[in-house]
Amino acid sequence: MRTAIAHTLGCDVPIFAFSHCRDVVVEVTKAGGFGVLGASTFAPELLEQELRWIDEHVAGRPYGVDVLIPSSYDREAEQVGDPERLIPGAHLAFMEAILADAGVPPLPDDDRRRVHREIVEGRGNMTPDGARRLLKVALRHSQVKLVVSALGAPPPDVVAELRQAGVMIGALCGKAAHAVRQRAAGVQLIIAQGTEAGGHTGDISTLVLVPQVVEVCPDLPVLAAGGITRGSQIAAALAMGAQGVWCGTIWLGTRESELTPFEKNVLFATRAEDTVRSRVRTGKPVRMVRSRMSEAWEKPDAPGYLPTPLQGILYNEIHARIVRSERRDLYSFPVGQSVTSVNEETSVREVMMRLQTEYLDAMERMANLGAGA
Repeated sequence: MRTAIAHTLGCDVPIFAFSHCRDVVVEVTKAGGFGVLGASTFAPELLEQELRWIDEHVAGRPYGVDVLIPSSYDREAEQVGDPERLIPGAHLAFMEAILADAGVPPLPDDDRRRVHREIVEGRGNMTPDGARRLLKVALRHSQVKLVVSALGAPPPDVVAELRQAGVMIGALCGKAAHAVRQRAAGVQLIIAQGTEAGGHTGDISTLVLVPQVVEVCPDLPVLAAGGITRGSQIAAALAMGAQGVWCGTIWLGTRESELTPFEKNVLFATRAEDTVRSRVRTGKPVRMVRSRMSEAWEKPDAPGYLPTPLQGILYNEIHARIVRSERRDLYSFPVGQSVTSVNEETSVREVMMRLQTEYLDAMERMANLGAGA
C-alpha cells in the first residue's frame, strides 16, 4: 500500500486523517498514516500550542495542516476586529427563537465569554487573510510537510510561500473542473472529495469523481475522499488511480476524538440517510447530521444564509448551547454518509489496523479472482 505519495511524504501507508483533534493527528501519524490537523477554527496562538504539542508527540514524523481559503466570503468581516457585530439582528433572533421554543437555556457567563473569544479569534480566520495568519504559524514547524486548502485553490502568494518552504500543497475538489484550476494554480496533491463526505462537499459521488480527477490530472497524485471507512474501499480507490485515501468521519468515534460522550452517542445512532447537506453551519454546503436546527433553516420563514465566515460565527454559540444541554433533536455536526459504520467507540490504532487488514483481505480476493479461483 506504500504508494508514491506515501514515499514522498514519509508515511508508511497512504491513509490521510483529517481531524480537528491533535490526539487523532498524533495517533494516526504514529500508526504509520498521515495526520492532518484542521486548523481553520483555531486562533493563531492556539494553533501554535497545538502544533508544538504534535511536534513533541509524533517522534519526528511528518504531518499536515488544513486551512479554509474560500473564494467567496464576506470581505468586510475579513477587515473588522469583531465580525460578530456584522450579523443582522433578524438572524440572531431567528436562532434564539428556535432555542427558546425548545427550552434550551443560555450559556453561563464564563462559557459565553469563552465561546465569544473562540468566535472572534477562531471562526473569524475562515477567510484568505485568516488562513494566511494560520499558515505563518504552520511554517514555523518543520514537521509540517503538507498544507491543504479547502474551498478553492490557494492564492499565488500562498503557493509561492509554501513552495519556497518546501511544503507540499494540496487542495480538495468536488468537480474535475476544480482540479484543473487547482493544478494550474500550482497545487501538487488533489483530494477528490465525493458528496458522501462530511463537511464542505459537492454533488458528485466519490466513485464517479475520482477517475475523472485522475484523468484530468495525470501528473499529480490524487487522494480519494468521501465515505471511506473500509479497507476494501482503499483497494477500490487505488484501482481507480488514486494514490491513497483521505478520511474524516471514521475518527470521530474514537477515544481520541474531540467529541463528548453525548456527541459520540448521537453519531453512533446516526445512519447514512440521517445526514443532509446544509448551509446552516458555515454558509456553504456542509454534509452534517440532520436535526431540527438544520431543518428549521429550510423553512419559508427562515432568513437567508449569511456568507462565510458570518454564518459560522452565528452558529458557534448556538452549537455550544445545544451540546451543553445535550439535545439530540437539535444537534448537528459535520459527518459523512459513512457515519453508518461509526457505531461504537474504538481507538485510532484499532481503526488503522482494521483498515490495513481489510485492504489485504480485499487484495487477496482480487488475486483469487484473477487466478480463476
